[in-house]
Amino acid sequence: MPTDLVAAEPIVAPPQPAMVQALEPISKPSRPSPRRQLFAPVLLSIAALALAGVGITMNGWFARSLGSSDVAGWLFLAVGVAADVVALVMPACAAGLWHAGHRATALVGWAVWVMTFVFALTAGIGFASTNISDTTLARGSRTTPAVAVAQAALGDAMAARDRECKGGVGKFCREREAAVAERRQAVDTAMHTVEQTADPQTDAAIRVVAWVSRGVLQPTSNDFAMLRLVLLALLPQIGGILLLVGRRA
Repeated sequence: MPTDLVAAEPIVAPPQPAMVQALEPISKPSRPSPRRQLFAPVLLSIAALALAGVGITMNGWFARSLGSSDVAGWLFLAVGVAADVVALVMPACAAGLWHAGHRATALVGWAVWVMTFVFALTAGIGFASTNISDTTLARGSRTTPAVAVAQAALGDAMAARDRECKGGVGKFCREREAAVAERRQAVDTAMHTVEQTADPQTDAAIRVVAWVSRGVLQPTSNDFAMLRLVLLALLPQIGGILLLVGRRA
């Protein structure tokens, strides 16, 4: 009588530890918590709104100062504020239109943003240059004790010259003329010192750059004045870009 053949099951060797480790699912890199992910964009948005508020105030103030009458000043202020608001919200709107497939409308939006950005930037330059020049002029025109002493000495020298040279030009008259020239040079030196201290930030920045570069770089006061002017005018106008970055973060 034929016997039933039973198929033998294949003997499987137990998995080795290295194989078990290989078969284990690869752990995903830990992601920051949602609260941490939200923290940076919120701070960036707050900074963007703060810069935008400063820029709107600066440009509105400067635009109003351009008006020849009160009505014209308020109209200029409205134009300045509206341009700053457009420069603030247009980048996010244009980017959203681009991702939605409305490329032509997005390009129009970016073109409008460029126009309003340039307008706001020029207004910011006007505001910064006006206030910096007024402050520097006020500091430079102040009379320090050294300037007062030099001016008094110059006055005495001029009075002595006038008395000596009244009867004609002679030896003592020429000496008095030389004394007046010397006193005038002392006044110029004292005034130059006051002008340098009128803008201590620029003077300190020049000395820091010269010290760091071991004397290789020797920037002038005009270089730092222009850099500061550009930064003061540019930073308040990038609120829209910061909002766009914070929205995508």
